[in-house]
Amino acid sequence: MTMNFIYRYLSFIVVVLILTGCSGGGTSSSQESYVAGNGLVTLIKSQDRIEAPALTGMTLSGTNYSHVSGRVTVVNVWASWCSPCRAEAPTLVALAKKYSEVIFIGILTRDNLASAKAFERRFAIPYPTLTDDSILIGFKGSLSANAIPTTVVIDRNGMVAARISGQVTVAALTKLIEQVSAE
Repeated sequence: MTMNFIYRYLSFIVVVLILTGCSGGGTSSSQESYVAGNGLVTLIKSQDRIEAPALTGMTLSGTNYSHVSGRVTVVNVWASWCSPCRAEAPTLVALAKKYSEVIFIGILTRDNLASAKAFERRFAIPYPTLTDDSILIGFKGSLSANAIPTTVVIDRNGMVAARISGQVTVAALTKLIEQVSAE
């Protein structure tokens, strides 16, 4: 076995353990089997930040996407069955339109593609959503996605700068975007 295969296999196992560790023991993708965040906002001092993982892969629309650093980026981890995700979607859409200089990216987790596509249409999500949630492993050691939803802000140098664990509010995400953009 090659090291690449071993790394991919171990990464898959870690994702499975992380995602099932958040559940109540069941295997269904329902509101009963996820950890809800409380809206806690965490900001990391610039000198203590670590590099964000590569944000690349297939999107819900079927295109390949590859994020390039150089601009502040907001990454939102969501699922269509998640009530706080539905509640925050209009806020994310409005802020993505307001801050056109900021890149917004979604990461779908624990969901099926048909439901996720319907969610995107319903809320007119204007930014790409990646469908491979194994990307979330790359946030380990920084501000990992510890709840659904989780929103992470990446600075223009590609470093993880902040996280909102749970549903975003206009005030909280606006403040983070403006703080990180001003650096």
